[in-house]
Amino acid sequence: MINLKGNEEYGSDAEGTAKAARLCGAGQGWRKIGGLILVGIGFLLSPLCWWNDLIFNLPLAYGFGHLCSWIVPQWLIPGAIAGYWLSNLVGIVLMQAGTGRVLQSSSQTTSFKQTLWSGVLSSTAFTVVVVLLVHWQVLDLTSFDPSTLFLNGQNN
Repeated sequence: MINLKGNEEYGSDAEGTAKAARLCGAGQGWRKIGGLILVGIGFLLSPLCWWNDLIFNLPLAYGFGHLCSWIVPQWLIPGAIAGYWLSNLVGIVLMQAGTGRVLQSSSQTTSFKQTLWSGVLSSTAFTVVVVLLVHWQVLDLTSFDPSTLFLNGQNN
């Protein structure tokens, strides 16, 4: 029972109101909406979305590679590959953070460090699986020429 009269046994009016708000779940709706937005953005950046590469990930990867090529001109392709991996990693981490906001109650705390490591590990596992599939020739990349990936082989 919450006493709003403010005696010492139950605390002040502000404490009683805050306790009542926590018990009623006030603010949980906005937290869940924010979590759903994070899940949506994360899904668009993650490797789980099959059509996102052309619209989101490749432009971001190219921009990252272009920034890297300002430092060393030969870093365009490696920078783009790193940027692609990072965009997928950010997508996975955003999905995990958003899911945590939607599914967990506000009394449960989530560790950003734990979420980040979980995202790094799952994204790295995904990358290792793709590399192994290429190594075992399940994915055929023999006709892939990275020099034609950006700018038709022209590196400015």
